[in-house]
Order: sequence, then C-alpha cells, then structure tokens
Amino acid sequence: MTHRLVVLGAGYAGLGAARRAARRLRRTDVEVTLINATDRFVERIRLHQLAAGQALRDRPLRTMLDGADVKLIVARVTAIDVDSRVVRLDAEPYTVGYDTVVYALGSGADVGSVPGVRQHAFTIAEAAQAQRLRSHLLSASAGDVVAVVGGGLTGIEAATELAEAYPGLRIELVTSDDLGGWLSPPARRHLGRAFDRMGIGVHQGVRVETVSAAGLRLDDGRDLDAEVVVWTAGFRVSALADRAGLAVDGRGRMIVDETCRSVSHPQVYGIGDAAAAPALGGETRMSCQTGLPMGLHAADAIAAVLNGRTPRPLRIRYVWQNISLGRRDGITQFTRADDSPIGAVLTGRSATGFKEAISRSTVYRLRHSGPVR
Repeated sequence: MTHRLVVLGAGYAGLGAARRAARRLRRTDVEVTLINATDRFVERIRLHQLAAGQALRDRPLRTMLDGADVKLIVARVTAIDVDSRVVRLDAEPYTVGYDTVVYALGSGADVGSVPGVRQHAFTIAEAAQAQRLRSHLLSASAGDVVAVVGGGLTGIEAATELAEAYPGLRIELVTSDDLGGWLSPPARRHLGRAFDRMGIGVHQGVRVETVSAAGLRLDDGRDLDAEVVVWTAGFRVSALADRAGLAVDGRGRMIVDETCRSVSHPQVYGIGDAAAAPALGGETRMSCQTGLPMGLHAADAIAAVLNGRTPRPLRIRYVWQNISLGRRDGITQFTRADDSPIGAVLTGRSATGFKEAISRSTVYRLRHSGPVR
C-alpha cells in the first residue's frame, strides 16, 4: 500500500524536505505531496530588498520541483486532524490524507503583541507585505520619517536597505536592546559606523507601547513621530500545531526530538521556524540557516524509518551570521558552534559578496538536495 508523505509549507525547510524525501524514497512505494499557500517560492532572506524597491527573481514552485517526483497542491492549510490523519485546506481538494506529515509552516510577523501594530504598521515577513511597503514608499515625500522597530537581523537589514534606497527619507531604528548587542566588538563598531554614515537614528533600550497613525509611543514617555512604521520586532508561528493537540513550547513551536519527530505524535515531523529541536547550547533558532538543514535531515530520518533503519540524530552547528547593510556593505560574524560570536569578522564588500554567494547557493541547494553536513 502506498505510503502518503505530506509536507506542509514550501519555504526553505519544507521545499528542501519534499525534494530530499522524493530523492531518498524514489525506489519505494511512497507518494510525496507538497502543500503551499502560493505557487511561488519566496526567498525570505531577500524581502528587505523587495521592500526597498529591488526586483527579485520569480521562482515558481513547479520550476523549483523540476526533476523531483513531488505532487504540488496550492492551498492554505486550515487544520490538521491527527486522529484521522487528515489535513484540511481552504481550496481543492479540501482534504488530504497522510501516513506521515511534515509540519513546515514557518513563521510570520508578530503583529498582535503591541496595540496598533496590525492597523498602522508595515511588515516584511511575507512577499505580499514587503510589496505593500514598497508601493507605499513610492509616494513618500522627502523628509518623511520611517521608523523601523526591532534591532534584530531583519530590522538592521531593513533600516540600512531603506536608507540606501531612499536617501531623502529619515530612517529611525527603535530597539529594546543595544544595537547589535549579540555581535563581537569589531562587528558592533562597524555596524555603528555604517548607521552613522547612512544617517540612521538609533533609539536603544526602549520599547514601543503603542503604534498609531502618527507614529510610536515609547515606554520612556516619548513620542516618535513617523509617517511610516516598519514592524520587525519578533515573529510568531501558526497556532495550527497547538490546535491539533501536538506538543508545543511556550511560543507555539512544535517540540521535536533529535530526528525532528514530534515528541507527542510519532507520525508528525516538525522543521524550520515552526519547530523547536535540540541544538548545541539549547534549541534551534528561527533562521534559514537552521531551516534548510532541518528539512534535509527530517527527510533523511523519514526515509530511514520507512526503510527499517535507525535515523541519525540532528546536529545543528552554527558557523556564521551574515548581515547586509545595503548593497555595498555588510558584516559576516563568525561564530562558535553554539552561535556565540568570536572575534573573526568580515566587513564591507567582502561580507556583501560572501552573503550573496551564500544566498545563491541556498537556492541551488534546494534544487539539488544532495548530502548535507
């Protein structure tokens, strides 16, 4: 009887898992189905570029799946029935049965934690959201203030990309922590110089209490007037795993073991941003750098189980963090295996070229899912 393997979500983790599983199981009686809300693969690590007005390469999922025996269904997942082993969708065929399911629905912008964000802020966690910000900025006037909230990788890249693309706008970044506080001293110094060179204002150690049409109210009592607010302060995952009765952590991420298998439902695997797997020094973090290896590893684990073998444990080891500071500057922060920074840093055009090479190789890896280390 054909084993039905269904992958939910076609981001870095899900697409990698689907292609890898089809390759690993091509000589077995297994049908691989990939379900995604759109028919395009989105290079999420480039969405700050899209928001700043750059054209991204169109990547249809059917093209990304060329050569892989994977059935594609374009529909949004609305529920997972783990008792009946059925996934419910908002479009035809409306229900899909499974024997093994891979949960890779990723994450989105957290727009519900602060009043006014949903109504008044732009986000760049999805292509449609980045495109909406891009269209809005085309009508911005010289001197308008764009407040970017969030001092993580997304916030830093968005602020610098917008400052470079729109030198007539005033970019202000608001962060509850120190700017680049997780980086090594050399990287922090370069980041500070880049912000000074681009004229980006920084408000550190403050939180946003509310967002309105006029801008931000900060927890130190100040108001920061802004014509545009870009919200990058945190990500959230779908509540579908929790609603299905799967074991989740306090952030709603599926709790999985060292083979990416749910600790509560062995027929379910979780990967990418939507899952919390053991990693050196704690658990996996939300990133493309984590998601793609998790997807490839989960496919290997599933193939091993279906072929009667014991899967290898997942071993996530971090090597670097790449940060673009516009198109002509950047930082590559090299790290220990637990993701903590070391003194080695690349900056300037060397870092820009390095990140671009990594970004391109990621897409290549998705289309040629060979061995993973």
